[in-house]
Amino acid sequence: MMSVIQDAVGRHRVMPVLVIPELTMAAPLAEALAEGGLTVFEITLRTPCALDAMRVMKQAVPEALIGAGTVTTRERLIAAKVAGPGTTAELWAAGESEQMPILPGFSTASEAMRLMDLGFSVGKFFPAEASGGVKYLQALAGPLPEFQICPTGGITLESAPSFLACANVVCVGGSWIASADLLRQGDYSEIALRAKQAADL
Repeated sequence: MMSVIQDAVGRHRVMPVLVIPELTMAAPLAEALAEGGLTVFEITLRTPCALDAMRVMKQAVPEALIGAGTVTTRERLIAAKVAGPGTTAELWAAGESEQMPILPGFSTASEAMRLMDLGFSVGKFFPAEASGGVKYLQALAGPLPEFQICPTGGITLESAPSFLACANVVCVGGSWIASADLLRQGDYSEIALRAKQAADL
């Protein structure tokens, strides 16, 4: 299962974090992101169509790795077949029993150490900016140099390079690539352009 996670965080330096309000947006969004060079997506489970959107995006871009974010219960984990930010003992146990790859969330050094005790070598730092940003990640690299991190939450195209320069950051999550405004406007050409900018980082 860890090989799937390593592929997900290692394929690109930026992973789009997506909130999809309407199912009709899923296929063109996936195609625009892939056109820009990104094929690893996180779909947050914050809208009623999120699970269906994951299936539609996979059909549109078969080579994509698609994960679910905002997975907070065992039921959501099993429904999504993946896990996102926030990790409890129940979610970890569910992931193990269901043989599902998990990118567990954390926001403190103690939580990162707990994930390492559970056997994880990579975690999702959320909310990145609100939890200390680049300086916090640089500080973590000293005592936990072997732990790889995917920060997400508040990261922009302008701030992403600073995060990616951290020795312990393997990739970043970004919601700026497919913002709510762009989706509402159906501006998939701009989304493809932003995906390319992110892929080029």
